[in-house]
Amino acid sequence: MPATAEGTGAGGADDSVPPPERPAGRDRMPGWLPRAMMLALALLGCFQLAGWAFDRLVGLLLNVLIAFFLALAMEPAVDWLAARGMRRGLATALVFLSVVAAVAGFFAALGSVLADQITLIIENLPSYVDDVVHWINGTFHTNLSSGKLQSGVLHSDWVREYLQQNAGSVWGLSATVLGGVFQLLSVFLFAFYFTADGPRLRRALCSVLPPARQAEVLRAWEIAVAKTGGYIYSRGLMALVSGLSHYVFLELLGVPYAPALAIWVGVVSQFVPTVGTYLAGALPVLLAFTVDPWSAVWVICFVVLYQQFENYMLQPRITAMTVDIHPAVAFGSVVAGTALMGVVGALIAVPATATLQGFLGAYVKRYDVTDPRVHGRPRRSRRTPGRLWKRRNSS
Repeated sequence: MPATAEGTGAGGADDSVPPPERPAGRDRMPGWLPRAMMLALALLGCFQLAGWAFDRLVGLLLNVLIAFFLALAMEPAVDWLAARGMRRGLATALVFLSVVAAVAGFFAALGSVLADQITLIIENLPSYVDDVVHWINGTFHTNLSSGKLQSGVLHSDWVREYLQQNAGSVWGLSATVLGGVFQLLSVFLFAFYFTADGPRLRRALCSVLPPARQAEVLRAWEIAVAKTGGYIYSRGLMALVSGLSHYVFLELLGVPYAPALAIWVGVVSQFVPTVGTYLAGALPVLLAFTVDPWSAVWVICFVVLYQQFENYMLQPRITAMTVDIHPAVAFGSVVAGTALMGVVGALIAVPATATLQGFLGAYVKRYDVTDPRVHGRPRRSRRTPGRLWKRRNSS
């Protein structure tokens, strides 16, 4: 007992007993942790590299996307020519030359209107300034001189400083124009290869997929071609009808540049989403106002009436077999495409939505609705319960 008391400390425990030994390897780092850290660092580096590459290649990716949808729109015409014995490369070149000629004709017609109007404004600028000065003098009882005003504006210091500051922007504008031309050529080059080598591209894509997946890919491709081509051709047909109708009406009113204005109205009203109708009708109204204010009023009335005819009579019949999309869905797709990719997204939003709708319609099974409440309020019988009781008893 004394021996036990001597070896006991204040806490009642024996201080001379060594602490228990810890199992070997408890303080060492787990073997998987370094590998996990290296993998995390590698993934982070790959993510940063992918983000850097995407920022550098986003312009090229947008050009490829535009070219892909352009190729989808051109493929039905190329297939039609190829089925009649023409070589696919020659058929693709012929279709693309037709598209380029149509686009060049549109810009040439629009350029002639703008050039003539700018020339007319420059020639009549002194008279416009005189009219403004006379109106100011008559309204505010001032004594301004148009000659002194023009000389003071042209020889003022702020005009000289503005010209000096923006003299270097000519090179920037030239570089922007050259960049736009290069992007346009890139889009047409990619679209040409996508269209000419369409069957070879599909075979290369399907060769890495199992047979079941190949059928799905080919079906999705056919739906995309049908919907995109149908959208372009239906819009082109409606643009032709709209252009001819407006041309006849503008010629009857005697509005100048009626052919160019008809081309402008037909193309812009059909291929510019959402606001195309208002942009298309603004230019003919302005030119008609220079002839006679009442002519501008008649043009506004015709544009409104034709828009109603197109919305309720022409468009449902033309687009019923191609891109039958609800107007609210089309508007929402344009807004979403603009928010995601700007002007490019607005242009390809409707055919992309039509493709998605066609794909879902092909794979999503639908059932008939049997509930009468979905179709509307059920009709009540005109016969009263008393008449029904008498008829049943008499029978």
